[in-house]
Amino acid sequence: MATFSSTPIVIDGKGHLLGRLASIVAKQILSGQKIVVVRCEEINISGSFFRNKLRYHNFLHKRHIVNPKKSGPFHHRAPSKILHRAIRGMIPHKGPRGAAALERLKLFEGVPPPYDKKKRMVVPEALRVLRLKPGRKYCTVKRLSHEVGWGYKDVIDRLEEKRKIKAQAFHERKLATVKQRQTAYASKSTTFDKLTALGY
Repeated sequence: MATFSSTPIVIDGKGHLLGRLASIVAKQILSGQKIVVVRCEEINISGSFFRNKLRYHNFLHKRHIVNPKKSGPFHHRAPSKILHRAIRGMIPHKGPRGAAALERLKLFEGVPPPYDKKKRMVVPEALRVLRLKPGRKYCTVKRLSHEVGWGYKDVIDRLEEKRKIKAQAFHERKLATVKQRQTAYASKSTTFDKLTALGY
């Protein structure tokens, strides 16, 4: 991701490690790049699910010392909000530069309609299969979020199933079109060869 693009870069979050992806995205948005991360619920966290669950519950018990009823910290359960908080912690979000950087960031669970027709990228430096030692334990943000109170796991799963079916049908139609075009070109080229052989 060394090159700068005027159009937003769409990253597919599936299979990426949370902290590594957050650090790369934070650096990019600070440099002025617009970034969209889809499928935040499929991001991985290193360490076993039970350990991460205990850590998150410990985080949920943190309260404001002056007025525990009202003031934060606010513990968001949605996967996109968990990633947002991780990225926010890596940039100076209280200043104008950091606030402007956060405006360039969009995070989604699943793949919503504008981005399901666009090319999605992966970040090799943050992929679990490349960066986590084989055999190490890991868990998904979806499972962790669902366990601590995120209520849209089933909705996202259902919408993703529908999207994958539509994407498969589109892919098959595209392959059929390409095949028809190739056969048409082949037939035209044989006709052209015959005409040139006859001297036309």
